[in-house]
Amino acid sequence: MARDEVEAAYFALLRAREELDALRRYDEYLLAEAQRLRRSTSEGQALLDAVDRRLARALRHTDQPLAQAITARLAVIADERERIPERLAAAEAYVEACERDHAARRGRV
Repeated sequence: MARDEVEAAYFALLRAREELDALRRYDEYLLAEAQRLRRSTSEGQALLDAVDRRLARALRHTDQPLAQAITARLAVIADERERIPERLAAAEAYVEACERDHAARRGRV
């Protein structure tokens, strides 16, 4: 087995691990973003509840578009989060395959 093949397997393993870590960070981001959006919505409503509705009339026309945008973003986040477990399992399997390949190639040098 050529040393170049061992190095190529090693770098493939490194890339696979980086991709797995990036996917895990993405999942953490999605969770935090959904929490932030929900918190922002509830905090905004709590602030608005303390204000006379007549005084907040100038802002009212933006309520619906903002709520729709947040709802749409939360839907996309939920859709992405549904796919994460499968993507993580595939990435973990790929890392394991790369580890086996690298170990086998290294053992033959």
